[in-house]
Amino acid sequence: MFTRMIKLFTQEPLNHASLALDDQLFEVYSFGRKKIRNPFIGGFVKENIRSELFKQANCAIYCCTVTDEQYKKMRRKIRKMEMNKQKYKYNLIGLIGVLFKIEIERKNAYFCSQFVASVLTETGVVIMNKPIAFVKPNDLKEFPTFELVYEGKLDFYCFPEEITQPLMMKSI
Repeated sequence: MFTRMIKLFTQEPLNHASLALDDQLFEVYSFGRKKIRNPFIGGFVKENIRSELFKQANCAIYCCTVTDEQYKKMRRKIRKMEMNKQKYKYNLIGLIGVLFKIEIERKNAYFCSQFVASVLTETGVVIMNKPIAFVKPNDLKEFPTFELVYEGKLDFYCFPEEITQPLMMKSI
């Protein structure tokens, strides 16, 4: 229901953003629901894109080239957040701010695209042309350094390759 409300508001086909640290999508992080059935309990999450929640999800997967230093900074930032995940909350009030074009910054609170934009900005991967508090998932695809890798059902991206090839973890 919560996802449908966001989709109705944005009028965009894709309404969630995550940051993956590997090309097999085992290390995928975002801000979202902590309990599948309750969209109001949210925060920093490591997403299991192979779960039932994502199985039939439509997605667009983008990649970009980062330096070793940028990658290490991203990894450090995310590890720090993961170690302190109880401190982080979902920025539902910030979403309301986007709706009314009011910049609402809250300490340790993000919505999904705000988190992705924050990490990419803080590590020097991208430079935002708007306040991070206003970045929507659809905005992220507009970066010239991002390249579309796949668009379609998420389970078609993940599972066929895993069945036919041994798992290999690689840095982006």
